[in-house]
Amino acid sequence: MSIAFSGADWLALLAHFLSLSLLAIGGAITTAPAMHSYLVDDKAWLTDSQFTSSIALAQAAPGPNVLFIALLGWNVGLNAGGGIHAGPQAWWLALAGVGVAMVGILLPSTTLTFAAARWGHRNRELRAVRAFKLGMAPVVIALLIATGWILASSAGSPVEHWQPWLLTAVTTVLVWRTKVHMLWLLGAGAALGALGIL
Repeated sequence: MSIAFSGADWLALLAHFLSLSLLAIGGAITTAPAMHSYLVDDKAWLTDSQFTSSIALAQAAPGPNVLFIALLGWNVGLNAGGGIHAGPQAWWLALAGVGVAMVGILLPSTTLTFAAARWGHRNRELRAVRAFKLGMAPVVIALLIATGWILASSAGSPVEHWQPWLLTAVTTVLVWRTKVHMLWLLGAGAALGALGIL
């Protein structure tokens, strides 16, 4: 995929990730629906397949789950450079995409988290602080459900392609109700995909 990309587009990409950084309550993955809407639907800088593959690869790899942001930036930069076979310029733009996306998603939230954690620790006995922590739990859960819905929707309609939807539902219940490690569930999903069941 090749896209036209200007300096203003780089600034728009940075601004988008800067704003999402402050909305990433519960982790960057909770903002995936907003990222999908912007990068795939509004700007067409990524295909739906590139978006979902970036999240799947980053979640399967060891390390923090924010790595999917780096892959999204990589793919946007690579597309801006003319695609994977366009040569060194495309690879440099892909690295620039990683830098822009990661700085955008990490800088505001890291700064805010540091300041808020220091303040919250000093005031942990205040009723407002305890209420805020309790009130944020449903918000985080709802954002994670929205992310799961976006990822499952890429497989198609639940009526026609019921297997991925069933796998999503079963995995959700297993994570919620059991202590099965998520790596086992990721491995099971990968095995089902490799066997052609999904």
